[in-house]
Amino acid sequence: MARTIREDLQRGKESGLGEEELAFYDALADNASAREALQDDTLKVISRELADRIKTKASLDWTQRETVRADMRRTVRRLLAKHGYPPDAQEAATQLVIRQAELMAEGVLN
Repeated sequence: MARTIREDLQRGKESGLGEEELAFYDALADNASAREALQDDTLKVISRELADRIKTKASLDWTQRETVRADMRRTVRRLLAKHGYPPDAQEAATQLVIRQAELMAEGVLN
């Protein structure tokens, strides 16, 4: 497990992404059609924007309040559409990004 963490940190340094940004990048790049349709740089831009927006919108209890969760999902969907993320993969990516954000809020990824 320690080796995996070191490898992820190294991969983050090489790509220029922070820990949270790398988590979102991995979630977005998980879909093969997204990797084919979007270039690596575009996925990095989306990851950075997601990290910034989620930090901005995350309140202490955002994982418990459905209205805030709905706003977070809407923000993710709009951002993916803005950057041309494949429509067939948007819902799965949105769910995965929200799950990553929840893990960050719980302190699992920090």
